[in-house]
Amino acid sequence: MTKPIRVGLIGLGRAGNGMHRSELRTRGDKFQFVAVCDCIEERTVGFVEEFGSRPYTKIEDILADPEVELVTIATRSVDHYKHAKMALEAGKNVFLEKPFCMSSKQARELIRLGSEPAGPHLFIRHNRRFEAGFETAMEIIDSGKLGDVYEIKLTRNEYQRRNDWQTLSEFGGGQLLNWGPHIIDHSLRFCGGEYKDMYSCIKHVAAAGDCEDHIKIVFTGINGRIVDMEISGGVALLTPEYMIYGSKGSLISTGDGFRLRYLDPEYPRSSITADPATPGSGASFGNSEELHWCEETVGFGDGTDRIWDALYETIRLGKAFPVKLDQAAKVIEVIEAVKKDTLFENKF
Repeated sequence: MTKPIRVGLIGLGRAGNGMHRSELRTRGDKFQFVAVCDCIEERTVGFVEEFGSRPYTKIEDILADPEVELVTIATRSVDHYKHAKMALEAGKNVFLEKPFCMSSKQARELIRLGSEPAGPHLFIRHNRRFEAGFETAMEIIDSGKLGDVYEIKLTRNEYQRRNDWQTLSEFGGGQLLNWGPHIIDHSLRFCGGEYKDMYSCIKHVAAAGDCEDHIKIVFTGINGRIVDMEISGGVALLTPEYMIYGSKGSLISTGDGFRLRYLDPEYPRSSITADPATPGSGASFGNSEELHWCEETVGFGDGTDRIWDALYETIRLGKAFPVKLDQAAKVIEVIEAVKKDTLFENKF
């Protein structure tokens, strides 16, 4: 049997406590918390009581701990680059929360430090790659049920007068760096990994702070698809998270599942030709053929914490990690381009 990976957690805020800590609580056979670090010492007390980990208040000290094999970093976004670089230079494997970092230059530097065959190795926590809705959507597209998929709409909307540190640019706030990495990553996967053209608009609508809380990005993928993504904290009536249009059918999300409507493959479509004649009185806008439709609902759960299982299999069993570093870097390139090329409209 392989030994659990010895983990040092840096940052006991919302992500460190609410995700890293809770997700590894049920994976004791694969991961063992041996150390924890937070600049607020009292935060570590309950963690130490639960896991028996050694507590630290300085990153330098946890990185000097010889028992720590993997450092998982859940500090503020603006500190990701600095802390990941320190950990890699200390010889630790790194599991880095999104956003990867603040710039393409920083991403390239971290990739250089974390991609040598002899290690240490860098992994980016794009856990929404394991979102059941995303995985199911990809499976349905690949099945061909919807025909040639030509447009996809992705949204994460709500009305939220947010006022935490993620609304402040000095800490790496804003939705481009919060929900953005997840949905941009999904968009790029639906685009075929790269895009030919991009339109973007960002606004400050309802939140506190000085960052964007409304994002619109429209990609034209290298596969010809239009991927229209929207993230907003200023939408009072929620919209479906997924709408997918294909030449033979469509898909729409319905909370915890999908509703599909597509042409029945048991009834092949006859060929049709355009008629140049002027239609007579009472003519329809289609033709007289009868279309046979299939309708179904597909449910799904969640399971984003499965990224830890993939990480274990990579470190212990040598399997390829599904989130490639160049893919994570491409997400940062998009964010950088949106910030550079988009006129930011502040709150009105």
